[in-house]
Amino acid sequence: MSAPHPTFREALRFWLKLGLISFGGPSGQIAIMHTELVEKKKWIGEERFLHALNYCMLLPGPEATQLATYCGWLLHRTWGGIAAGVLFVLPSALLLWLLSYVYVAYGQVAWIEAAFDGLKPAVTAIVIAAVWRIGQRALKNGFMWALAAMAFAALFFFHAPFPAVVAAAAAIGLAGGKFLPQWFPTPVPAKTSASAAAIDDRATASEHTRPSWARAGKVLAMSLTLWWSPVIAAGLWQGWQSTLAQQGLFFSKAAMVTFGGAYAVLPYVGQQAVENFGWLSAPQMLDGLGLAETTPGPLIMVLQFVGFLGGWNQPGALSPLVAATLGAAMTTWTTFVPSFLFIFLGAPHIEELRGVVRLNQALSAVTATVVGVILNLAVWFGLHVFMPKAGVIDWFALAICVTAFAALQRFKVGVIPIVFASAALGVVKHALFSSRDDAVESGARCP
Repeated sequence: MSAPHPTFREALRFWLKLGLISFGGPSGQIAIMHTELVEKKKWIGEERFLHALNYCMLLPGPEATQLATYCGWLLHRTWGGIAAGVLFVLPSALLLWLLSYVYVAYGQVAWIEAAFDGLKPAVTAIVIAAVWRIGQRALKNGFMWALAAMAFAALFFFHAPFPAVVAAAAAIGLAGGKFLPQWFPTPVPAKTSASAAAIDDRATASEHTRPSWARAGKVLAMSLTLWWSPVIAAGLWQGWQSTLAQQGLFFSKAAMVTFGGAYAVLPYVGQQAVENFGWLSAPQMLDGLGLAETTPGPLIMVLQFVGFLGGWNQPGALSPLVAATLGAAMTTWTTFVPSFLFIFLGAPHIEELRGVVRLNQALSAVTATVVGVILNLAVWFGLHVFMPKAGVIDWFALAICVTAFAALQRFKVGVIPIVFASAALGVVKHALFSSRDDAVESGARCP
């Protein structure tokens, strides 16, 4: 007997709840969706869910957001996908805007700076834990380890273009799956439990999941219009060299080439935003990731922080707050609208490819490469956090990082408690050392 198909209202309540509770980055968010949609509510079958996840992991952009959009589309057509994607992102976008304003308006307050001194090493530990977690899942044999190592070396030592690394991995997966399939393991999905899902693995495809050229043309025209209208408007209004227009162009480009989620995209965005455009500094980039870690929703929302800082630091003729708000909105829009395009355009074709082994073999190579990409990010963070000055090690930061990593891996403590505890330690350290310095200074003034 199949589980009842949810109403649109029931789905809306779930997607809003997901947007409010989805802490822990894409792995945690995907786990929540699997638990709720597949195991508890039985709205979507196991194999159907995993097939959608495989497709989303191959796409550029935030895979958890894309997976939510895909599942919403499966359940309630286009409007279901739009509702799922928007509600997954909106709570985080609003909260991060508020936190970004507090950061730029009061970030020079001593205790806020101290909180970020504790937060940065905790974020570094979270990234290292992501390398460990994904590596355990993806690196099933020596060849997969070699792929991860080559990806790290290509990025860290040779500064290879990130899209080229991912494209090469996909090509290796496709070729290797044909000639050396034993080196490219594919997941073996579990069978659906006794009660069949509302959208079961063996169910006949719904009419809206069948691809057609007419539908693809409508999706492409509508999505491209929505995507590029704000960018073109910004260019015509402020000029194409303005910060707002440059942000629209840059993050539109990033949306097309940023594979592997937030951890993988940050080296590329960080290099361009810090070194090329000068929108923010490397320490501020770390601060932004720390803020994004404290909010629900996709971790790639850190890009909104980059857009906010870019507008605040380079406001042009606008007030800093207006420019920052527009920059945050432009960045978020151009980051997420392409994801809807990828799902609505590609999902019908992917539904026709369920069970194709070669697709999963290409995915296994890309996933192994992403491990190397995230390791590159961890090293990049570590160099800035543990050695803020050449040859000088920050032992306080190193201790927090090691403790946070142990809490994550050994004791399974959640991300949010670790983030807040680390920030509190930064404040405590500042209070203790500032009190000691004040006492020393006061003693030095005594006759």
